[in-house]
Amino acid sequence: MQLQHTAARARASARAPSRRRVTVVATAVAAQKSVSGRMAELKANGKIAFIPFLCAGDPDLDTTALALQKLDAIGADVIELGVPYSDPLADGPVIHGAATRALMKGATLDAVVDMVRRVSPTLKAPLVLFTYFNPILRKGVDNFCRQIKAAGASGLLVPDIPLEETGAVRAACEAAGLELVLLATPTTPKQRMADIARASQGFVYLVSVTGVTGAQERVQARVEGLIELLHSVTDKSVAVGFGVSKPEHARQIVEWGAEGVICGSALVRALGEAKTPAEGLVAMEQLAKSLRDAIPH
Repeated sequence: MQLQHTAARARASARAPSRRRVTVVATAVAAQKSVSGRMAELKANGKIAFIPFLCAGDPDLDTTALALQKLDAIGADVIELGVPYSDPLADGPVIHGAATRALMKGATLDAVVDMVRRVSPTLKAPLVLFTYFNPILRKGVDNFCRQIKAAGASGLLVPDIPLEETGAVRAACEAAGLELVLLATPTTPKQRMADIARASQGFVYLVSVTGVTGAQERVQARVEGLIELLHSVTDKSVAVGFGVSKPEHARQIVEWGAEGVICGSALVRALGEAKTPAEGLVAMEQLAKSLRDAIPH
């Protein structure tokens, strides 16, 4: 009997390193994901990035995890994930509504990070976390950046801190191995655009409207000039977001020379406002596929 117990322990011990190796490999793969690397690879091959956005926790965090996997499977190049926040300055009614529903269901920052930790090893696309500064401040900037990097995030986007105040966040991101993505808007002067582009990592996020997020009937014609203006001051990839909700919007942005197309509100609505989570996943996947198919890849 003692020999049997000893043999059983030996077999268990022999199996244990295999599990550790799996964990190490998954962590290593996650660590290799890079927003700038992915954008550079696409640019070198004449391809355009499809960058979908979702609000974590709407309709629930388990559904968010499934939605991230579906977006990854259909060919998302980078995925933005919004942390629900009660006072989102840059978000329109669709994403604000999604964030409110998520918060009411208990989608805390810690719960979102835990979900990212579970799902990130299954994703090929680098994940950019979108959050406002107050949750970061409460957690502690350095601690926050370390935590989301350890969970599998590759980048961070904080829309409510101006360029002049990004220093501490940038330093914490660099120490943790994250890339900080910055935004330019239609009202940003050329020199400031150049400064933002120089400081932005991964890509430069061009906001297509003067206002908050939300689906639009058409992409404003001035976006073409804004893309050209950014290209005149940087060789980094430019991705256009805010208002992109249809395949024809994506095609237009590509024709104007952008290296990336970002879609948020339309996907958030499809997923979060459906009658059931299952129906939401189907609706979101169908819309995401139509946008993906409209973008050279």
